[in-house]
Amino acid sequence: MTTEHTEPLDIARAAIDELKAESIQVLDVRALTTIADDMIICSGNSSRHVKRIGETVIQNAKQAGLAPRVEGLEPADWALIDLGGVIVHVMQPATRAYYQIEKLWDVGTNERQANSSH
Repeated sequence: MTTEHTEPLDIARAAIDELKAESIQVLDVRALTTIADDMIICSGNSSRHVKRIGETVIQNAKQAGLAPRVEGLEPADWALIDLGGVIVHVMQPATRAYYQIEKLWDVGTNERQANSSH
């Protein structure tokens, strides 16, 4: 993997792990789209938790010199953070169940488990 690909993914994963996000999925979507190489989808157990996870991803990305683009941090049902090559979706469980982002991308064998090395 190249540094450009690995760094934003590692930054996002560290923030998500630090704040104990739930049901973490890392999807390799580079064969399906040009908007990103990877998507991370995770859940926060409340709007406050979703917001805090999003804020931490943003803060860590900025400290690493990235310029994240952010949508939905308020009201924090679903925060989307674009790190350039990696898109992070932080959702409340009900919102995640309703939109079923994993099925939308239908990545099948391209899916990487959350516990795989990063």
